[in-house]
Amino acid sequence: MLQLYIANKNYSSWSLRPWLLLRVLDIPFQEHLVPFGSGDAGNAFASFSPTAKVPCLHDGDTVVWDSLAITEYLAEQVPAVWPADGIARAWARCAAAEMHSGFQALRDVCSMNCGIRVQLHDVPALLQRDLERIDSLWMEGLERFGGPFLAGSAFSAVDAFYAPVVFRLQTYRLSLSTACNDYVKRVLALPGMQAWYAAALAETWRDEAHEQDAKRVGRTLEDLRA
Repeated sequence: MLQLYIANKNYSSWSLRPWLLLRVLDIPFQEHLVPFGSGDAGNAFASFSPTAKVPCLHDGDTVVWDSLAITEYLAEQVPAVWPADGIARAWARCAAAEMHSGFQALRDVCSMNCGIRVQLHDVPALLQRDLERIDSLWMEGLERFGGPFLAGSAFSAVDAFYAPVVFRLQTYRLSLSTACNDYVKRVLALPGMQAWYAAALAETWRDEAHEQDAKRVGRTLEDLRA
């Protein structure tokens, strides 16, 4: 069985991507969670990952690190990872790659912290630009391929890659266009997302660096965590 190593569900946006993809596509796997805030997590991560980072997938003797590499490895075995239609598949790969390497302002300002609600002090211009690009990209996918997911009727890797954005929009109370806000609601309602969110709220670990990221950019309105 596949072994997926992840970090805290409350914080780890990179871990969410392959975890959700595996869960939604009903691909059997065993989860191994190593918290950021428990001792020397770097050394712990190095015990299973060549980069000492998460996520990392073990398939027997094969070790696959990085969320995009894990996605492509899974796609070699499960075609449903990407859309069946060639045009939709090309678009989905481009959109996922853009998320994987871009949207730095969103990452810097709105670190993932599922269990709190934050009112930002302000929305910097670079963050606004990222939000506008996400809105434009999502609208293109929804309109071009007919929804309800970004590349058509079925959930695929591109939706998994933007799942952390969905949590960020919820945490920081950020709004997009009506169609994109509806997409956010659909993704949040997925059983896999509900399961991840419930587990995130139940976590009692706190990592000070992640906590300070949220405090730096805004005022915490609610803390829904255990």
